[in-house]
Amino acid sequence: MALQGPIPVTFAMVFPHGCYIVGEVEPVKDFDASSNGRFVQARDKQTAELVWQVAVMDGDPTLKPAQKTVAVKILAPVQPVPPQPMPGLPFTPVEFDGMSVTPYVNAAGRLAYSIKVHEMHAPRPTAQTAKAGKDAA
Repeated sequence: MALQGPIPVTFAMVFPHGCYIVGEVEPVKDFDASSNGRFVQARDKQTAELVWQVAVMDGDPTLKPAQKTVAVKILAPVQPVPPQPMPGLPFTPVEFDGMSVTPYVNAAGRLAYSIKVHEMHAPRPTAQTAKAGKDAA
């Protein structure tokens, strides 16, 4: 089979309704290397980059509450900095680049996906957003 390892995807494929940061960016623990209270940060098996994690809420209004929040792993040499909060919004919108998903079977026996990304940034204006801004001017 041609598919081996992480499957490349786009942000729009995974989060067509956008997503929002609902947690802190934190290092992921390497459970095999950490011992006796000594924390060792995980490294990605393919790239050897340090692995960080942030909880995000999917903007899809059709999802059940338990399905809305997912962990996104960020591969980066230093701790990524989230975008600045937007005034008037309770959560910070975010987009990711260099995305891939790895399917797996979770503890409940259901199909789940591990999401890995290479970059985190504020949402870019879309053609509709730019057009709306011109119409308002």
